Amino acid sequence: MFHMRSKLPPRGGVPRGLATTGPVLFSYGFRPFFLGAGLWAIGAMAAWIAALSTGIDIAGSYGAAHWHAHEMLFGFSSAVLAGFLLTAVPNWTGRLPVSGLPLAGLFGLWLAGRLALLATDLLGLTPAAAIEALFLPTLLAICAREVIAGRKWKDLKVIGGLVLLSCANVHFHLAVLEGADVDTAARLAIGAYVMLIMIVGGRILPSFTRNWLNKLGRTDFPAPYNRFDTGAILTGIAALASWALAPEHVLTAAINMVASLLHITRLLRWRGWTTHPEKLLVVLHVAYAFVPLGFAGIAAGALGLLGEYPVMHILTVGVIACMMLAVMTRASRGHTGRPLTASPVTNASYVAIICAALVRPFAEIVPSHYHVLAAASGALWICAFALFCLEYGPMLVRNRRSPRGAA
Repeated sequence: MFHMRSKLPPRGGVPRGLATTGPVLFSYGFRPFFLGAGLWAIGAMAAWIAALSTGIDIAGSYGAAHWHAHEMLFGFSSAVLAGFLLTAVPNWTGRLPVSGLPLAGLFGLWLAGRLALLATDLLGLTPAAAIEALFLPTLLAICAREVIAGRKWKDLKVIGGLVLLSCANVHFHLAVLEGADVDTAARLAIGAYVMLIMIVGGRILPSFTRNWLNKLGRTDFPAPYNRFDTGAILTGIAALASWALAPEHVLTAAINMVASLLHITRLLRWRGWTTHPEKLLVVLHVAYAFVPLGFAGIAAGALGLLGEYPVMHILTVGVIACMMLAVMTRASRGHTGRPLTASPVTNASYVAIICAALVRPFAEIVPSHYHVLAAASGALWICAFALFCLEYGPMLVRNRRSPRGAA
């Protein structure tokens, strides 16, 4: 169960370059990082709910609220991003994946960051932040090396997102150390994730949808990528930049409304309604629907119609977490040789995370019920990722199945 076979048949076997000894968990990037992300999503949210409910101290001098925001943006989310990129980049470049001891070391670096921030009073605030800040630049260096060596220049856009995230993480830590506002760093990080979702989502959503429709013999395919998509992405990036730098400016409201309309149109061009029988595809389209909703929320916030934290939670829970859970489930199934179809447990996890995304912004909108709504959203979040770990945890630590029967 826990060790890979040294020899496998070419069809359904271990891809070239993967470690063939040692724990299966460290044979491919998605395995440790998706499992780690799922478990940390549960643990970190449970700790935050406990802090809200009982006043229990977590993260010491770093501050419970800062720790919660950081661990959602740079703990949980960075693990999912690492798992995705360490799996996708080798496919994009044709180069060997990070596997075995190097992968275990990288995962250990991520884990060290989680532990360091929980032990700030033991290690000291600055050393703890320095340890935590090592992971994203290391991931950046690995991915940049592969993209450059593979001469996949179009994928440098993804590297740009990692640069922004690395800078946002350092900015966040410096703001905490200096007692300054962390919201600018948080907006920069959220913007980087949404940018990556606009870029990568625009690659995978229409492709997966087209493949599924083609398999059924249908021809009502999504619109192919063209200049409209480029314009929508660039407008979205400008909208996110304006929000990061001037969240209350009237120009921010205007450009985000334009971005919202463009991304509604973009989503409709992908014809997501045609995928309704397969929830593994439907959830990708639903997650992307939070992108234009998020832009509309930013516009409302810039006009004083909506607070900043509801806007942030539309983007963090709605766009980022929903899309990440959708990608984690699909990639885990595909790369472990399972059929690309959602089980009842998977479907339940999708419902839970979507409901969490819809409930969470109302905690600030209806402050008299803040604790109840925040706890309800947190419980739904925990449910979503507990279901993921329950179903996908065993897949992630076991050998890949034969692809026979996989869609």
